[in-house]
Amino acid sequence: MCDICVIEAVKERMLSRRAFFGAGAAGVAAAALGPVAAPPALAAGHGGVVDMTHTLSEVFPTFFGEPGISMAQEFNFADHGFNLYNLSINEHTATHIDAPLHFSADGTSVDEIAVGDLVVPLCVIHIHEKAASNPDAQVTPDDLGAWIDANGPIPDRACVAMHSGWGAKAGDQAAFTGRDGDGVLHFPGFHIEATQMLLEETTAAAIAVDTLSLDHGPSADFATHYAWLPAGRYGIENLAGLDQVPAAGATLVVGAPKHRGGTGGPARIFAMV
Repeated sequence: MCDICVIEAVKERMLSRRAFFGAGAAGVAAAALGPVAAPPALAAGHGGVVDMTHTLSEVFPTFFGEPGISMAQEFNFADHGFNLYNLSINEHTATHIDAPLHFSADGTSVDEIAVGDLVVPLCVIHIHEKAASNPDAQVTPDDLGAWIDANGPIPDRACVAMHSGWGAKAGDQAAFTGRDGDGVLHFPGFHIEATQMLLEETTAAAIAVDTLSLDHGPSADFATHYAWLPAGRYGIENLAGLDQVPAAGATLVVGAPKHRGGTGGPARIFAMV
């Protein structure tokens, strides 16, 4: 079909559907703000939904300091009757998944992560108090033990998430990365001993952080990445909203991308609370 035919067809469909979409626009706009009531069929036992995702943009802080996404407009509404952008994206930018393949030669790619491991119990490990005075703070076995003492065993196939308070710094590249004069980064992450504890004593499907990396900023060997991902588990980096969910009892829903052979990718993630 010729381009002009496609454009005219799109315009005709838009006109016929405009009234329908207009009627629902107010409801959609309201649903985009803050926690919302979850559909009972999807969230029995839960009372709302919390967005755990940072907005992906060219200004979001990145590990290497370069923009993680660029957008080039291919079509615009004024000239073509519809809008369309071509995107160029670093897989590991903003709120995103680390698939096992990211740090292994032949691990599971992001499209191969079992869907059952994308809807999981959420366990939040709060280290924001010690991170406030030490940007290189880490989740330790003692932190995991304290969570278990307070909440019971870590559930099967859970996501164990570090809340360091770093999400509040996401609008400031310098504060979020903590890059010093020698180029060393400073932000919290998982200690290798805590990672090994989770591998050996739990069936946790994922670990998550509200920082740029599963390993803390100064790490030179990425020990947590190299232990966790090759074991067939996955990670989430730059998770938002961890101060808005309970330490235990929420369900995390991970909208992982599904591009063939991917090492990870930006994800829309939310929690049912």
